[in-house]
Amino acid sequence: MTNSSNQKKWYFITIISSFIILILCYIYNIYYITTIKKKLPSKHYSKKNVSVRGSIISKDGFVVSKSTQIYKAVIDTKYLDTNKKELFINLFSIYSNISKKYIEEKLNSKKVPGKLVLSYDIDSRAAANLRQLSKKLLRLNVFIPRNKHNSFVIGLDILISGDKRIYPYKKLLTPLIGHIKKYELSNITRVKGINGLEKYYNTQLNNFTDGLLKGQRDVIGDIIFNKASSIITTKDGTSIKLNIPLKLQTRIEFIADFYKKKFQAKEILISIMNSQTGEILSLATSNRYYPKKILKNEISYLDISAISYQFEPGSIVKPITMALVIDNKKLKLDELIYAHNKGNKNSNGKYRRGKYKINKHTIGDDHQFDKHYISPFDIIVYSSNIGILKLAQRLSAKEFLNGFHKFGLGKKSNIDLPYERVGKLHSLKQYQAYQKVHKDNIFKATDSYGQGITATFMQMLKAYSTFNNQGKILTPQITSNFLKNNNLKKIKPKYNQKQIVSKRTAFIVKQMLIKTVQNGTGRGTNIEGLEIGGKTGTSQIAQHGKYQKKYISSFFGFANDLSSKYTIGVTVFEPSIKYHYASSSAVKVFKETIITLEEEGFLVKY
Repeated sequence: MTNSSNQKKWYFITIISSFIILILCYIYNIYYITTIKKKLPSKHYSKKNVSVRGSIISKDGFVVSKSTQIYKAVIDTKYLDTNKKELFINLFSIYSNISKKYIEEKLNSKKVPGKLVLSYDIDSRAAANLRQLSKKLLRLNVFIPRNKHNSFVIGLDILISGDKRIYPYKKLLTPLIGHIKKYELSNITRVKGINGLEKYYNTQLNNFTDGLLKGQRDVIGDIIFNKASSIITTKDGTSIKLNIPLKLQTRIEFIADFYKKKFQAKEILISIMNSQTGEILSLATSNRYYPKKILKNEISYLDISAISYQFEPGSIVKPITMALVIDNKKLKLDELIYAHNKGNKNSNGKYRRGKYKINKHTIGDDHQFDKHYISPFDIIVYSSNIGILKLAQRLSAKEFLNGFHKFGLGKKSNIDLPYERVGKLHSLKQYQAYQKVHKDNIFKATDSYGQGITATFMQMLKAYSTFNNQGKILTPQITSNFLKNNNLKKIKPKYNQKQIVSKRTAFIVKQMLIKTVQNGTGRGTNIEGLEIGGKTGTSQIAQHGKYQKKYISSFFGFANDLSSKYTIGVTVFEPSIKYHYASSSAVKVFKETIITLEEEGFLVKY
């Protein structure tokens, strides 16, 4: 009886114990799945290969803006053997070139064991070295398993954290290149353009595809390549190739820097455009910045003055007005125009500068004529305000305004840059309303010589291409080719050349500009063996409704040899009073630019 009772008792205990063990196993299994296993690395592995943004490349093949992958170094401190912590710090410091003190502080800052990012900004070379170190650390048992149930170890992991923009030539070609900002996409740091070419071609530059590697991995984390693994190839963004040679741009920027200092100017702009294609060979400013580190005093340099700064262009508008008068058949080339200096001689017996009144306004000439009547050529060569305004009155309000629009004033030049401004012209209603009240139109008068209207540097460069291209206007183009997978793809121009004045008109005005260089206000630019023409312009800066003693001096024109034709523009913003006339500032810069073109082989004397 006793034995039987004991047997039943032990039988019951066995059943209860088994039941408890099963329950404990079940609980542990749930805990393992939800806690331990979840934290262990999966045997199934996918690795994302991050693509990078396309590059910006000069005409002569130099990369002026490019992206490179950056990596982050991650460890899980739960797996770090505390006895070998010092060894890890020493080795990681050597391989990463990061100070031991910094690494130690990072590790000590992690109060709760877990994942820790030691650095987010590791370049590709250091990343390759650290991957080698990762395997060595495992062999040295610096990282050990957390428990005996799994042989997987999380050691040092090197992961792509994104891409970083690099500018190898620092300030060169800025602000034309533009600048970027970072943003996060799927835990990857990306960049996008917010100005300049980086902004305009952002879609193409960021036209990339990330790669993906899927499969199983071995105990040290390396992927196993077999039938179960799959690969999606990484495709980087499209690169853009400029029409600007780096060597030429470097020299033109040097000219801008030199003369900014000499003239004590606020800024100098220089641009060279192929008069037959619209390709921009150089667009340089003296005000540049290093995109990676923009200083406080350089914030204003972020805008591209060539397309954003609107100013009164002054007398460089006169050839445009002259072209409109000739093209509308309102002028005979052999006629003479009264200069309004009759009986107005000085003590030397020479005629004083002419004066012309329109209502309450008196308009004068800067140049002194030794005759009462001047020719159409004299008006341009010697820059007569009175001569050009009298010719402008022959045009109807519609002919005048439409003519300015045809030359691109009051419109975007459509250059491949963002945030372009259009300047300001008087409206057709303003012209017509004034004409009904007064015989002469003061708006047409002042507008005819570039006062009272505003334009941008690029608008004027585009307009002047007409005189060097048989009456056809061109669209300036900084980039003509995309580069994808080492294949060049021509960018089709958005706007074709357009005939805006007759070949005859363009030829006549071109001859006037050549005469201006030979005998007039642009004499300082003449070079034997080259065909050079151009027009000076000096305007005052208006602030709060009044003209200040601040000036903008320009010279726009062309330089040609037997086969090549270039439209060139120079504007000097706020030079010292000593150099405020274009003939003593912009003209000198223009000539230096032509000499550089010759020395670089773009022009050959005949």
